[in-house]
Amino acid sequence: MIVVMPAYNAVQTLEKTLADIPTGAADEIVLVDDASRDGTADLAEKLGLVVIRHERNRGYGGNQKTCYRTALERGADIVVMLHPDWQYDARLVPNFVGFLREGVCDVILGARIRTRREALRGGMPAYKYLMNRILTLVMNVVLGQNLAEGHSGFRAYRREVLETVDFEANSEDFGFDAEFLAQAAYHGFTLGDAPMPVRYFPEASSISFRDSVVYGNKILRVLAAFLLQRAGIARFEIFDRQRDASSPRGLSVGS
Repeated sequence: MIVVMPAYNAVQTLEKTLADIPTGAADEIVLVDDASRDGTADLAEKLGLVVIRHERNRGYGGNQKTCYRTALERGADIVVMLHPDWQYDARLVPNFVGFLREGVCDVILGARIRTRREALRGGMPAYKYLMNRILTLVMNVVLGQNLAEGHSGFRAYRREVLETVDFEANSEDFGFDAEFLAQAAYHGFTLGDAPMPVRYFPEASSISFRDSVVYGNKILRVLAAFLLQRAGIARFEIFDRQRDASSPRGLSVGS
């Protein structure tokens, strides 16, 4: 099992995140530095991580593409994406991996929202909570799922998922996550989630209100594409399998 960390200016929180990962939980930890300006990559190398450096900032989605491609190349059977900003509770990594090893699901997300009071007291902005609830409901209805939330940045995948989903066709920005879930659902993989405490504080990564609106629009676009593809009305390249990469492409909802 390999833990991948999409990193950008995480020098203040990287060590705390690593300290929470139980000893022996991962075979390797790969950090992909997206042209940070604070020495994140240098610190990661000193801490013994496998470090991949982007010469230019490619965005959150572009970072994940490198993360997953690298993990597959290094032989991972399970890949856990963990943000190095200490926002998600890394102590639970073995528990989430267990769901995949036991065949309970193919993809599992950390669900940050158990109650409204807990989420807001934990520091989640009210507008993010509201958008999270609305967009998760719409995603569940369209994708036929029952996730507690569909926007978590803590995710774990079986290798087969990453070898099937054409994640290279996805957006380079925050729309990547929603596109990946739609792809996984389209290809029939079992999605699940489990509760995970989350921390909101100034050093933790977060998107602005404006970016949240853009993200919401991207979710609605990919869900519309999912419905059109399922109905046979249109074809979108993000729903191709990876082995179909040489076939003629349809439209893309990525950017």
